[in-house]
Amino acid sequence: MDSSSPRSSGPASFLTQTDAFLRKNLVFQIRNRKLTIRIIIYPVIICVLLSVLQWAINSELDSPKYKCGCRCVDTNGNGSCENVCGIQYSTSDQADSCAIPNPEEWPALLQVPRPEYRAAEVDFSTFTDLPNKSCRDAQSCPAAVLLTGGNRSLVDSLALDLFTSSSPSNLLNYLSNLSNFITGTDTVTRETEFIEPAFFSGRPVYIVQPECRQNYTLTIPIQIATATFQQELKCIQALPLWCRSSSEINNELFKGYRLGNTEGVINEIMGAYDFLNSNEKSFNVIIWYNSTYKNASMRGTPPALMRVSRSLNVVSNAYLQFVKGADSKMQLEFTKEMPKPANRLSLDFSSLLSALFFQWIVELLFPVMLIYLVYEKQHKLRIMMKMHGLQDGPYWIISYVYFLFLSSAYVLSFVILGSVIGLKFFTLNDYSIQFVFYFTSINLQIVLAFLTAAFFSNVKTAEVIGYLYIFGSSIMAGYLLHFFVEDTSFPGKWLLVMEIIPAFSLYRGLYEFGQYSFNGDQMGTSGMRWGDLNDSLNGMRDVLTIIVIEWLVLLPVAYYLNQGASLGRGISNNPLFSLQCFLMKTPSNQRFNIRRQGSKEVSVDMEKPDIIKERKMVEQLLLEPDTSYAIICDNLKKVYPGKDGNQDKFAVQGLSLALPRGECFGLLGPNGAGKTTFINMMIGLIAPTSGNAFVRGFNIQNDMDKIYSSMSVCPQNDMLWEMLTGREHLLFYGRLKNLKGSALMLTVEESLKSVNLFHGGVADKQVKKYSGGMKRRLSVAISLIGDPEVVYMDEPSTGLDPASRKKLWNVLKHAKQNRATILTTHSMEEAEFLCDRLGIFVDGSLQCIGNPRELKARYGESYIFTMTTSPDDEQEVENLVFTVSPNAKKIYQISGTQKFELPKQEVRIADVFSAVGNFKSKVSVRAWGLADTTMEDVFIKVAKRAELFDKLS
Repeated sequence: MDSSSPRSSGPASFLTQTDAFLRKNLVFQIRNRKLTIRIIIYPVIICVLLSVLQWAINSELDSPKYKCGCRCVDTNGNGSCENVCGIQYSTSDQADSCAIPNPEEWPALLQVPRPEYRAAEVDFSTFTDLPNKSCRDAQSCPAAVLLTGGNRSLVDSLALDLFTSSSPSNLLNYLSNLSNFITGTDTVTRETEFIEPAFFSGRPVYIVQPECRQNYTLTIPIQIATATFQQELKCIQALPLWCRSSSEINNELFKGYRLGNTEGVINEIMGAYDFLNSNEKSFNVIIWYNSTYKNASMRGTPPALMRVSRSLNVVSNAYLQFVKGADSKMQLEFTKEMPKPANRLSLDFSSLLSALFFQWIVELLFPVMLIYLVYEKQHKLRIMMKMHGLQDGPYWIISYVYFLFLSSAYVLSFVILGSVIGLKFFTLNDYSIQFVFYFTSINLQIVLAFLTAAFFSNVKTAEVIGYLYIFGSSIMAGYLLHFFVEDTSFPGKWLLVMEIIPAFSLYRGLYEFGQYSFNGDQMGTSGMRWGDLNDSLNGMRDVLTIIVIEWLVLLPVAYYLNQGASLGRGISNNPLFSLQCFLMKTPSNQRFNIRRQGSKEVSVDMEKPDIIKERKMVEQLLLEPDTSYAIICDNLKKVYPGKDGNQDKFAVQGLSLALPRGECFGLLGPNGAGKTTFINMMIGLIAPTSGNAFVRGFNIQNDMDKIYSSMSVCPQNDMLWEMLTGREHLLFYGRLKNLKGSALMLTVEESLKSVNLFHGGVADKQVKKYSGGMKRRLSVAISLIGDPEVVYMDEPSTGLDPASRKKLWNVLKHAKQNRATILTTHSMEEAEFLCDRLGIFVDGSLQCIGNPRELKARYGESYIFTMTTSPDDEQEVENLVFTVSPNAKKIYQISGTQKFELPKQEVRIADVFSAVGNFKSKVSVRAWGLADTTMEDVFIKVAKRAELFDKLS
C-alpha cells in the first residue's frame, strides 16, 4: 500500500457510518433483489388464490341450486299456470335466498329449564321448600321463580297472579288460544324466529300453572302452509320462592348455573323478579331471565332472539291485576320476525378463513429477518464491521429501517391487492385500524427478530426454531386462544395474560377482523370501526395496547442483548459481562503468578533476560507514557476454568509487550499455543482474566469502541459478502474509516492495484466468483484501507501461490512503516521478511523475543554441515567431520547424504573449507554445504525446550 495514500481524517461520525452501512445494504439488496421480490410477491399470490376460490364459491352460490325455488301455479283457475317463487317451493338450500313478506306468527314463550336440570333440594341451596331431587327422575320438578322487593306483602300478592290456573280447551286455533296461557319451552333458540324451533324440535311445549294435574298432557295440530304437525302440550308447575335481597338471587342463580359451582351440580331457576320499591302507584321491577339455551355461549355464533317478552308480560299482568282487578289483562298474542326481502346468497371466503391462515402470512417474515441477522453473526460479518469502526447505532438503525420497509411492502401488497380484488376481510374493516394494527405488529415482529438473534449463532438452528415458532405458536393460538375467546364465560384477564405472547395477540387481532368482516358481509353492514373498540367483546383495543407496550419494552432489551452478542462473549463493556461472570466460574484470584500441574507449582516466567527486559519496558511506559508506542500489554492473562474435574486451561500466561508505531511484531508458535486467544483479547472478542492492554492509550477493558476507530483486522478466515464485489467491499470499509470523495476512490483504486485485483475486471466481480487466494488478498486490502494505526494480521498469506505471496509481502513490508502491526504466521520466511521483532509463543507464554538476527544468534549455537557422497564413503565423511569438530553431532543420514551439527565455538569456517578441499582430492564429493541456523531451527529448538520444561515440571 502506497504510503502516500490518503489517511482518514479521524474517526467516522455517526452520520458517516450510517451512510456507509446504508450504501452497502442497498447494493447488497439490489444484488439480492430476486429473493426480496419473491418475498413481497408471496402475499400477492395468496390474494390471487383467494380471489379464484371466491369466484368459484360465488359461481356455485349463483347456481339454481341456491336460488329461491319456483313452481308453475294455476293462480286464476283457468288452467294456465304462472311461475311463482317462494319459500314454500324451495329446498332447504334455496330457502335462505327467498323473500318472506309475511313471517309466521308464533306464541310468546318462556325459556324454562329442562326437567333434569330444574331446581331441587341440593347442598348449596338455601331454600327449604324445594322438592326432593327424586323429582328429577320422575321429571316432575316444578320451575322455580325467585322473588324479592322492598314490600314483601306486595310481592306475595303479585306472586299469586303471576301464573293462571285455567285448563286449555278448544285449541284448534293454537295461536289465539295459546296466547291466553303462559307457555314455555326448553328448546334451544336459533338466530331467527321465522320458524319457532319449539314446535319442530320434538320436545313438548309447556303450559306454566300454579298447580298441575298428574300426567297431564295434550296434543294439538299445528298447520304451516300446507303441512300439519302434531305438538304435545305438558303442564309445568311454577314455584315462586321469596329471597331476602337481589344479592341472594344472584348467588342462587350463579350457583345453580351449569358452570357456576365447583361441585358440577346443575340447579337451574326459570327466572327471577326484584320489585324494588314498587307500590300501588309505582311499578319498578328488575327481571332475570334464563338464557341457558340461547345457543350463544360461544362468541362467534349468530345472535339468537331472547325469550324475554313473555317474562315481561307475566309480571306486567300480575301488577295490572293487583291494581285494576282480576279482569284486567294485557294480551300478548304473538311474536314474529320483520319481513325479509329476497337476497342473493354470498359467502366471503377470506373472512371465513381462520385467522390462523392470515397469521402465517404475516409472520412469514420473522424467520427471514432472523436468518439475515444470524447469518451476519455466524459468518463474523457483524464482528468484522464493528472491528473496523461501525458502531451499534448505525447498524441498528439501518437494519431496522430495512426490515420495516420490507415488512411494510410485504403487508401493504397483501392489503392493497386483497382490497382491489374485493376480499371483504380488507374492504369492510376500517383501513386506519388495519394500518395501526399491522404497523405495530410488524414493528414488534422486527424487535422479536433482533431479540431472538442474540441467542443464536448458527443459521440452520435459527431457521428451524424460527419456523417452529411461527407454526407452533399459531397452531396453539388457533386451537387454544380461539376456544377461550369464543367462550364468553372465560375470564377476560386470563385472555390478556395469554395475549402477552406476540403470536397470540396477532391472532386475536386478525380474529377480530375476520369476525367483523364476516358478520358485516352476512348482515350487509360495515366491518370494524373505531367505535367498536369500546365493545366489551371486542379485544382489538387490548391487543393494540399489549403490542405497543411490548414493542416499547422489548426494543431496548433487544438492543441491550444484541449489543453484547455482536462481539461474542466476554468483553468487559459487553452488557452481558456481569451475567457471564456470574455463570462462568472464574478463579477468584485476579493475578495468576503460578500454574498448577498435578501437585507441583511451576513458575510461568522462566526468567529469560529478553522477557524480563520487555516487562520492565512495559512497566516504565505505564509510569511514563510514551505516545510513540501504539500497543502496550501489561501482564495479560487468560484462564479457561476447568470443567468436569479437568484442570484450568491457561491460554495466555502473563504476556507483557510494548509495540511502537512503525514496527511489525511477529507472533510465532505451534497450534494451540495461545496466539489466537491473545489476538481475540486485543480485538475485544474475549475478556482477559487479569491484566490489561492499551491501544493508543485506550484500554481494552472499557474503550474498545474508541480503539476500533483506528484499528483494522485481517482475520484468518475471510469474512466477506458473497454478493458484493471487491471494489464495493473496499468502498464500504473506506467510508467506515472516514474516507470520502476523490480520496476514497483513489485509495480504493490503489488498494486494488496493490493486491493485484484491479486489472481484468476482477475488482467488479462478485466475491463468490473469487478464488481462495483472491479473497485472501482482498481481506489484506480491507485491513490496510484508511491507513489504520494498529493492524492485526492472522496468517495473511495463507493459500497464496509463491508469486502472489511474494508480492503481498512487499505490500505489507511497505505498509508497516506507518502503523503498529501484530502478525501471526507459520511461515518462518514470511516472519523474517516482514517482522522487525519476533516472539515465540509456547504453552501460553512468550519464550523469547527479539529481531530475527538476535534470535538466530542466541539459539543458533551450531553450523549445519551437509555432504553427499557414495554410500561406501559415509565413514570417511564422518571421520572428516569429527576431525574438524570433535563434539559434532550427526542429525541426518540417508543414501550417502549426511547432516551434522558443528558447535560454533569449536570450528572456524576457513578450517572447514580447507578440510573439505583436501577431502575432495581423495573422495568423490557430489555436494556439500555449510549453513548457519535458520529461524525454523530456532523455532523448533525453543518449542522443544518449552515442551521439555513442561514435562520436567
